[in-house]
Amino acid sequence: MVGKPSRRVAEVVVLSTAMLTFISFWRAAAIVLCDMASTAWYIGGIAEQAIGKGAPWFILGVMAFSACILALETESAAIFVRGGVYKVVREAMGRNLAKVSVSALMFDFTLTGAISSVAAGQYLAGLLNHAFPHLHIGWRLNPDAFSVFFAVAAVLYFWRQNIIGIEESSDKSLKIMRLVAVMGLVVFGWSLVTIWFKGFSLPPFSVSFDPHSLGWLAGTDWPRKIGAVGLLVAFGHAFLGLSGVETLVQVYREMEAPKHGNLKKACLVIFLTCFLLTAGMCFLAVGIIPDAERAKYLDNLIAGLAMHQVGPHWARLGLQAFVVGVGSLILCGAVNTAIVGSNGVLNRMAEDGVMPEWFRYLHPRYGTTHRMINMVALLQIGAVIASRGNLYLLGEAYAFGLIWSLVFNAASITALRFRRLGPREWRLPFNVRIGGTELPVGLGFILAVLLAVACVNLLTKRTATVAGIAFTVGFYALFWAAERFNRGKARGEHREKVNLRNEETVEQVLKHLDKPNRVLVAVRDPHGLHHLAKALETLDEETTELVVLYCRIHYGMSFGGDVESLGPEEEHLFTRVIEVAERSGKTVVPLMVVSNDPFYAIAQSAQAVGAGEVVLGTSGRLSLENQLERLAMTWGAMQKADQGAVTVRVVQKGGAEMVADL
Repeated sequence: MVGKPSRRVAEVVVLSTAMLTFISFWRAAAIVLCDMASTAWYIGGIAEQAIGKGAPWFILGVMAFSACILALETESAAIFVRGGVYKVVREAMGRNLAKVSVSALMFDFTLTGAISSVAAGQYLAGLLNHAFPHLHIGWRLNPDAFSVFFAVAAVLYFWRQNIIGIEESSDKSLKIMRLVAVMGLVVFGWSLVTIWFKGFSLPPFSVSFDPHSLGWLAGTDWPRKIGAVGLLVAFGHAFLGLSGVETLVQVYREMEAPKHGNLKKACLVIFLTCFLLTAGMCFLAVGIIPDAERAKYLDNLIAGLAMHQVGPHWARLGLQAFVVGVGSLILCGAVNTAIVGSNGVLNRMAEDGVMPEWFRYLHPRYGTTHRMINMVALLQIGAVIASRGNLYLLGEAYAFGLIWSLVFNAASITALRFRRLGPREWRLPFNVRIGGTELPVGLGFILAVLLAVACVNLLTKRTATVAGIAFTVGFYALFWAAERFNRGKARGEHREKVNLRNEETVEQVLKHLDKPNRVLVAVRDPHGLHHLAKALETLDEETTELVVLYCRIHYGMSFGGDVESLGPEEEHLFTRVIEVAERSGKTVVPLMVVSNDPFYAIAQSAQAVGAGEVVLGTSGRLSLENQLERLAMTWGAMQKADQGAVTVRVVQKGGAEMVADL
């Protein structure tokens, strides 16, 4: 009998996870740029020490090549929403090589945070040492010691921001990049005035190696006799400029709809910013700062550029303060990017059962994987302390992980062209079809360049090779041991971690909703979420909240008490719900109720949250007509006098649907 008092909803649980927070392409680009664009502050000095005054030309070449790498990452994202080097390499080459590639990448992320924060400390120390005499202060800071202290503080700050969550940290990155844009316009504009009065000379297109920059090739004639080898050596020393590019795929999971369109926009913003800012600053520094003076500023080159502009000393000191202030922010933002990227990569590993579930425990308040973030921050602090503030040492070391992770990624995407022949959202261009086979010429070119640079770097970067291989072997051993320990405990399929928040009534859910319109989607079968995907396609996220409702069925005279955990089937269902939401790039509010009647639970929940539309999937037991009839009868029995009308849609797997207004 409809409306029978025994039918009720006993418990209400709101599920939350950081994985359902989506960001704009501007925020995504800002996170990546806080690493890639930050290299403008130190790449010029490091590259010049390694290859001489012609370094800006090779930095320009690396920045141009970044378009190819961004295209590579775009195709990777088109294959996997939860992508990155681990996922791609695992699919193409197997789990062991995937662990090797991630081990190398973790070396890159660890040193990215270290070099960026140390560079910020070097810039601040230089500014303070310039300012102290004008302030009649007799101090002089040791730049290396100060940079270590500052770098540790920066890592701790962004560790905290990532514990809070990606939306909070991406907001900081966006604000930093706005300041960088203003600073870039000021410096470029002032430099044009300086060039007008002082003139400008382009750096020579030549290289000048010292024994250290040639590594194990020192004493040989290869770089001199075989010009291509010399160019590759120089190109490898400028490869620092691609730092942070892997993070693009990690934040793709959090990009809002339309996901792939926003990814392309983010890539364009990243490429233009890095090409203009990084290469431009290096050319200006070499063309404006005299050779004898430039040697004093190799650890803070843009500060030297500011101090050699035309104008009174106080104005140039003010420009230096502005450059250092903005540079410190973006360099510290690179610490954030490295933590975001590391956390994303480690999450992919944990989802695959490589790391123990303990690492994926969510923060009880913020819903972030804080234990992984803690580990990454500790690694970065260890690298900072071990470097003792030596910026050149860090710069020479950290490109190892970057180049080899890119080699693995490019090789895997190339292999997947032949192994996954179905359509995908986007392919890297320049493909030649011969008969029934498509040859990825563009991908092949990128892979050849990356592999050549990686091999040359092995021979020329002693510190990077020794430290990188040791770190990679150590991390691989850690992953191998963790996977063996976790074997037998893993459930064979990824389960998303969520926090559960118990509410007294369904009406309490309203405090989690802040948009005027609501759509309620009832889910039951993890393999039958076609109706959820359909609802997300047409959802206007600016004005409408989408509540995903699952009803746990209990029978008996008494059932109550807070729900403290999900069962295996419920974990599987909500994991699939989150994956569908991620693919669409739109936020949903997962809700679970405990009831003895699913249609009663749907009707009560829809009325409580003020839903104007209810979406159902097809049932294995009831026909579409019976589903509509059952819900209509329950709705009519419960409807209040002031309750508005509701539209009910029952969506079939093929896309056809039955619609009724109640």
